Amino acid sequence: MSYFHWITGCILGLIWFERLAEAAFGMGKIPDVSSPQWNRKLVTPNGNPRVSVIVPACNEADNIEQTLLQLLILDYDNYEIIAVDDRSTDRTGAIMDQIAATAEPKQRLKVIHVDELPSGWMGKTHAMWTASLQADGEWLLFTDADVLFKPDALRRALACAETEGADHLVMFPYMIMKRPGEKMMIAFFQMLFVFGHRPWKVADPDTKDHMGVGAFNLIRRPVYDAIGTYERLRMEVLDDMKLGKVVKNAGYAQRTAFGGDLISIRWARGAMGVVRNLTKNFFALMSFQWPRALLSCLGLAFLNLMPFIGVALAHGRARLPYAVAMLAMFLIYAGMSRKSAIPPYYFLLHPISTVLFVYTMLRSMLLTLGRGGVVWRGTFYPLAELKKGMV
Repeated sequence: MSYFHWITGCILGLIWFERLAEAAFGMGKIPDVSSPQWNRKLVTPNGNPRVSVIVPACNEADNIEQTLLQLLILDYDNYEIIAVDDRSTDRTGAIMDQIAATAEPKQRLKVIHVDELPSGWMGKTHAMWTASLQADGEWLLFTDADVLFKPDALRRALACAETEGADHLVMFPYMIMKRPGEKMMIAFFQMLFVFGHRPWKVADPDTKDHMGVGAFNLIRRPVYDAIGTYERLRMEVLDDMKLGKVVKNAGYAQRTAFGGDLISIRWARGAMGVVRNLTKNFFALMSFQWPRALLSCLGLAFLNLMPFIGVALAHGRARLPYAVAMLAMFLIYAGMSRKSAIPPYYFLLHPISTVLFVYTMLRSMLLTLGRGGVVWRGTFYPLAELKKGMV
């Protein structure tokens, strides 16, 4: 048994320290647009490029007013906002119309009402595609209806994109977290996200690493058209990430950026809120393949639970490699705490997060297979259509 623990512990220790080292060297390469160097006016040969900010919304009456009001006071002088009411059954559309009626200047905010979803489309991708048809910006910014913007967010991000020569800029939002369960689960999710997609590698054209975030996808209009627009992603559950994938695969320049609290979002309420939000996405992340989903569950459990189990079950020096793996985990949490409001001691809740994430994957798989598709914002999307439309 001691040989088993030594071998297993050494494997886990090497994996976790390799992740720690890669993140430690890589994350520093990502610009932070909230830093003073990006607090400047944009200067390009053609002046300030026009930006079209696109905001799809379905039943977002609790959030849409604050989001649109903040977008209307951005300190950038050449932009428009196109808000799309995607078949909402609450007051979302009425609130949009009220704000548009009093917006200054008058043409700053356009509102589109979608009453019927065409076949072969998901609601959100159709809403964004519809808005892009009416957009006249040189840049398109796709965001969500519950994202909060500081006045200088767009100006700073655009300065970074133009300076870095980006065709697609992804800015990470600040996660507003009010409950311990949210912090526990979001810390685990951020770790999975970072090591699964390596944001520091996104700018490297020789890698396949790509990125997309629904809160802030800023893309040049000619690039958006060249990759096939959102029509190419019309049945993609993970539309934000897949936008990043097609941009990267087409050879365009993709960049990621931290933004401090320039943009922020309350993504979930409590641990089970995170579970519910991810249930729609997790099986799609596995390309709707149940063997892959089960293997991912086993991998998650082994990598994230075994160090804790090993320390408890091993004896004497056989505990050492497991302790090394746990130390690497703790240092990763400490590093993440520099960019978020999650204290390093949440590392102690890592096993609970692991169990809940495995549960989420299984729940996502079983619900999708049982229903024969995905239910999103009240609309059912058949599994056969989702698989057919995958990029």
